[in-house]
Amino acid sequence: MSTTFDGSTPSGTRYRIEVPPSWNDVLLLYSRGVPVGPDDPPWDEGEPLFAALLEEGYAVAGSGGPIFWPLEDSFRNQDALLDEFARRVGDARRTIAVGYSIGGIITAGLVQVLPDRLSGALPMCGNLAGAVGVHNRELDIAFVLRTLLAPDSALELVRIGDPGTNLRLAEAMLTEAVTTAEGQARLALAAAVGNIPGWHDPLAAEPAPEDFAARLANQVSWYEEPGLLVYFFLRAQVESQAGGNPSWNSGVDYGELLRRSIARDEVEGLYAEAGVDLRADLELLAATPRIEADPDAVRYLERNIVFSGDLGGVPVLTLHTDGDGLVTPDNEHAYADVVAAAGQEELLRQLHVHRGGHCTFTVAETLVALGVLRERIENGGWPSVDPDGLNVAATGLGPARNLLARSGEPAQPAFFAWEPWPFSRPHDIRNAV
Repeated sequence: MSTTFDGSTPSGTRYRIEVPPSWNDVLLLYSRGVPVGPDDPPWDEGEPLFAALLEEGYAVAGSGGPIFWPLEDSFRNQDALLDEFARRVGDARRTIAVGYSIGGIITAGLVQVLPDRLSGALPMCGNLAGAVGVHNRELDIAFVLRTLLAPDSALELVRIGDPGTNLRLAEAMLTEAVTTAEGQARLALAAAVGNIPGWHDPLAAEPAPEDFAARLANQVSWYEEPGLLVYFFLRAQVESQAGGNPSWNSGVDYGELLRRSIARDEVEGLYAEAGVDLRADLELLAATPRIEADPDAVRYLERNIVFSGDLGGVPVLTLHTDGDGLVTPDNEHAYADVVAAAGQEELLRQLHVHRGGHCTFTVAETLVALGVLRERIENGGWPSVDPDGLNVAATGLGPARNLLARSGEPAQPAFFAWEPWPFSRPHDIRNAV
């Protein structure tokens, strides 16, 4: 039976600490990615992954929040939580930051903000292109959607006044667009400029490359859950925290983004099937007035956070599925690029899982990834990350661990050798205002 401590950080956010009876002296500092409030626990009772981590001997500590933003509160909360763990339990021999999704960018941010307090970091399915690039990408998708599908709508892209009404307008736009071949082609174009893969369901096979209709149906699923919510509702929270609009598309050539997109073939095929002039739509996008950012808001997002590539001596292992249409896997390319530019690529390794969905890792895949990172921390050198060997290790953990960490559905290990495509509009410390 684990020993559990609950309490509040100095900011008032709830925290939880769990220590198993046979603690291995390794603390996992968990940053939650699922939107929660300050009174919610950082993980739910009975989550399979956390039960497995405790069984493996890890202590886990995490704090709730943010609902979506601001990240700086999470950095402060996690710093304070380390002090609380030391007071309640004692000093851990190793401390590893871990987190999914928004928790992934927080985890990578902690490497940059608190490197002296960490032994390693495992950001999973995280927004590792940094806050500015991620929000610019979301603006690109929203700009194409509104310009081509709802040009006369009151739908707001930035400086959103009423998020609830704005989301309802976006949902009505999507409902109408999917009913026509013309609308479907334009939905595909918006997905393409954001490099949204045409794969959504982690339990379904990836659609064949030539099956444009199936790829689009999966992209529509990404719009429905939860893309439109992010683009047209949650942006307002970021703007409120930043004190203005932190995103822009001035100077963006959407034809060029399409030419470099993973979905160019799909867009060209669906436009041809619909009998719609793709060139005319690209010309319309080029002629549509652009959006300028508020400089102070950009500087806020750069502080909270864009990446410098300086890992402060902390080994970092990232994990991402290739079928992630919410936090697209090209985030990994952007992160690796800035780390390499800082000359610290030996501190970084990146693992990829061939599966649809956002953060759809199995318990076994997560434990194996954590084991790779621990070996690097303990021995000073990276072990083999050959996908075949990793899959054998994950299989060896047994059926009870080869379940999707969130849904509990069985899934086979799916590590594979792969390199993500480049991020559409990267923005890191080298571009900072």
